[in-house]
Amino acid sequence: MSRILSAVAWPYANGPRHIGHVAGFGVPSDVFSRYQRMVGNDVLMVSGSDEHGTPILIAADEAGVTPQQLADTNHRLIIEDFLALGLSYDLYTRTTTRNHHQVVQEMFTGVHENGYFVEQTTTGAISPSTGRTLPDRYIEGTCPICGYDGARGDQCDNCGNQLDPADLIEPRSKINGETPEFIETQHFFLDLPALAEALGEWLDEREASGTWRPNVIRFSQNILKEIRPRAITRDIDWGIAVPLEGWRENPTKRLYVWFDAVIGYLSASIEWARRTGDPDAWRAWWNPAPDGEGEARSYYFMGKDNITFHSQIWPAELLAYDGLGSRGGTTHAYGRLSLPTEVVSSEFLTMEGRKFSSSKRVVIYVREMLERYQPDAFRYFVAAAGPESNDADFTWAEFVQRTNSELVAGWGNLVNRTATLVAKNFGEIPPAAELTEDDRAVLDLVAGAFDSVGDHIGRNRMRLAIQEAMRTVGEVNRYVSDSEPWKIKDDEVRLGTVLHVMAQCVADLNVVLSPFLPFSANAVDRVLGGAGDVQPMPRLEEVEDLDGGASYPIITGDYTTTRAWRREPVVVGTPIEKPAPVFRKLDPATVADELARLEA
Repeated sequence: MSRILSAVAWPYANGPRHIGHVAGFGVPSDVFSRYQRMVGNDVLMVSGSDEHGTPILIAADEAGVTPQQLADTNHRLIIEDFLALGLSYDLYTRTTTRNHHQVVQEMFTGVHENGYFVEQTTTGAISPSTGRTLPDRYIEGTCPICGYDGARGDQCDNCGNQLDPADLIEPRSKINGETPEFIETQHFFLDLPALAEALGEWLDEREASGTWRPNVIRFSQNILKEIRPRAITRDIDWGIAVPLEGWRENPTKRLYVWFDAVIGYLSASIEWARRTGDPDAWRAWWNPAPDGEGEARSYYFMGKDNITFHSQIWPAELLAYDGLGSRGGTTHAYGRLSLPTEVVSSEFLTMEGRKFSSSKRVVIYVREMLERYQPDAFRYFVAAAGPESNDADFTWAEFVQRTNSELVAGWGNLVNRTATLVAKNFGEIPPAAELTEDDRAVLDLVAGAFDSVGDHIGRNRMRLAIQEAMRTVGEVNRYVSDSEPWKIKDDEVRLGTVLHVMAQCVADLNVVLSPFLPFSANAVDRVLGGAGDVQPMPRLEEVEDLDGGASYPIITGDYTTTRAWRREPVVVGTPIEKPAPVFRKLDPATVADELARLEA
């Protein structure tokens, strides 16, 4: 058994999430985590709502509420959406907890004591009309390095280089288009150059492992070439206080939201441990084993616009806290903390050939999608056609086509006709007599899917995994068509054998497909006379803040009953009733209806 940390990107709580967000981090991380539990690994899947920063202030002002009220509302909306999508977090929490604040301040203190912060006078962007600090990501202009028009104030997505807003040519506010005013201000900077050598060695080691997606490792190594100190404090009154005399009391200085958000993986793990009654349980996933044996593996799931923060900023924070940069240093209260095993970054998902845009109504929110369509239909689309290693386009035509021709006509049809034939001819799973060569061949083929599909999932190759699973579904459908059990009239023994083989194949493939399709996996299990417990589901809990703050909802769950990743022989005599379809076929008119909504 291995320990696996699934560290899932923290969605920003300035509004509800659309399907492009969860396609990048939500579904891939859940498929991976469910599979890892099935093979017997000890998984800790954590995340939460990212609730600090100027964009929250801006959205709260627009809504006429306080930042905390906005965060409370959106945190609950996000949780409800993720539950409806079946995301199996051990803990989904938030960054406004007192536990998170304490963990972030401990990390700051450790990095500061080790000498990896430098204090500098710099320029800050102010909105002339409001006097409020403009966050880097709310300023855009032309990149001074590559000339890309549309670079953000913190990073150019075209060339990948870090930027400061003052570097941009013709900078402008994304909020109202005005030219920002730049003023002098004092901030702490993370001394990335002092950590560059250690970061480079770690990335070279990761490249040698051959596990990272090529686009991610290349991007991560490229941004090291222009490495420079990065500001980790901001002129803002909404966020985590800087835990130093002279700073702590300043109401307008707070830690940069990106410094605190990535620490959420650690703080969520600590909160999870505290809620289990074993406050040190988190260490099994975070502190390297002294002899290197049995060390936990950590996988970080996000979209490609967050690679910088997970392959540079967060590892740099960890190295600095551990004292492993050029300045040296000592360990602190949390001990030596492990670096990521893999940064699993997805590319971008567009919609009907256009970027997602709430203001331009080029969007469908998770809630809207799941109100109109089955969650597993969407999860299937993400696995089969999502932005795994290339940008991908969500179109309603492809969504309907894949749902109808692959889920309904492929997998759903196999399940339905197997159960229908068993119910009609026997009413229960019949015994198998002597197997033919074709019987053994299809059973062996399906048994092999556990290894082939599992290998792809374990390496975060979801497209290849679902393709292999559905190819196997197609081979079983071919076996059924060739065997023609509906024509076997006078040989009950042979009919029973074919139906037994079909039932075994469906049961096996249901397990193989269950990380992708957890809702329908439980439904298919009930069709085959089971209890419908192949994949446990997450639940919402209202909890008290562990350190006296306000109560809040979390996602958690008990996943210890997850079905094992292996063949379990079907039980002869299990009653089977005539089934109802597991998947809903979509009307072709759905495409026109949804496109009309986009244009409305």
